[in-house]
Amino acid sequence: MKLTVNGEERHFEDGATIAQILKTLGIQEQVMAVALNGSIVKREEWERVSPKDGDRLEFLTFVGGG
Repeated sequence: MKLTVNGEERHFEDGATIAQILKTLGIQEQVMAVALNGSIVKREEWERVSPKDGDRLEFLTFVGGG
């Protein structure tokens, strides 16, 4: 399936969950929030939620600074 991830078009296995996509990208531990088509997906749902072809995912991380 084709997804837009943080503004970049990417391809993933059909039926992949958010957790699997994060693992594939190697950023699972860095991501603090996920938005699917503009709606936040709770962390406890990442193992169950599978985006559909054409969906938009945003992986958000928190950066400290001063």
